[in-house]
Amino acid sequence: MTTDNPRWIKSSYSENGGQCVEIAANLAAHGTVPVRDSKDPHGPTLAFDTTAWTAFVAGVKAGDFTA
Repeated sequence: MTTDNPRWIKSSYSENGGQCVEIAANLAAHGTVPVRDSKDPHGPTLAFDTTAWTAFVAGVKAGDFTA
């Protein structure tokens, strides 16, 4: 467990459409990437292992999740 506070950031690709998530990438050094709904900053947070998060981002960049 870490005592670092999450520094929440929103992707520069996010538009103001209200469907954004924020991540606290500063905690990746501790093995986790917290993710939350930007519309509900006091709501639940999902925590992803850095390996899983890296694989997810790589998949997004590769276009693996197109509709």
